[in-house]
Amino acid sequence: MTIQFHPYHIVSQSPWPFLRGFSLFFIIIGTAFSIHNNFDYLSLIGLIITLLIIFQWWRDITREATFEGFHTLTVKKGLKLGVILFIVREIFFFIRFFWTYFHIILAPDIEIGISWPPSGITPFNPFQIPLLNTVILLSSGITLTWSHHRILIKKFNQAFISLLVTVLLGFYFTILQALEYFEASFTISDRVFGSIFFLATGFHGAHVIIGSIFLLVNLFRIRLNHFRVNHHFRFEAAAWYWHFVDVVWLFLYTFMYWWIFYLVSIKSTFNFQLKS
Repeated sequence: MTIQFHPYHIVSQSPWPFLRGFSLFFIIIGTAFSIHNNFDYLSLIGLIITLLIIFQWWRDITREATFEGFHTLTVKKGLKLGVILFIVREIFFFIRFFWTYFHIILAPDIEIGISWPPSGITPFNPFQIPLLNTVILLSSGITLTWSHHRILIKKFNQAFISLLVTVLLGFYFTILQALEYFEASFTISDRVFGSIFFLATGFHGAHVIIGSIFLLVNLFRIRLNHFRVNHHFRFEAAAWYWHFVDVVWLFLYTFMYWWIFYLVSIKSTFNFQLKS
């Protein structure tokens, strides 16, 4: 425990933000090269460096919070506000996708046949993998909440098991979404529908992966006895983020899976009646 005469945390010098910028540079440049020249080594290098930096950075923050006592009540208030603002920013990030989506639905252009979805697009059946993924994410939210309540009553073994189930459900969701993409009848280049669908669901899938890693770190910290009843904000932050991911998926499932399938069914029924 470091003795100080104020409740604030004066952050020490760290190389990780600077190196993180370099890793992002490698990822962006590598992605651009892979699009034009099928050269993705820079992206892989940037991803590996990013994972190493994240590990070191989280290690330092864990040491500051758990062993050095820098995360006082005042610091926790600032961290909570930071996480809330971060989630609000992510909300507006997804609002942009839904804004574009509803704008195209309500006023489809003549280039896509003045219909939605565009002609030739066969959407996913919402009662197959999408419905299973919905059940998985909602179940993971329940197990995560149960894990939090176990921490509050000092049942850390039960909290560990419940959080382990949450992490497994998160990675299972990612596997199913990858299989869904592999079996899709359309791609990201198939008109505006393919672009907005894969962008919105793809970024959500990236958030699920990030959230799963975040929860996995908390899983190890529970096993290492880093959390206490009044000292587990990192777990709470991960839980907030995960519940945000759950809510976004409910909107994606409702409007980009179920509603589109419903519109296609109505269109098919109407065309069949006209032919009859």
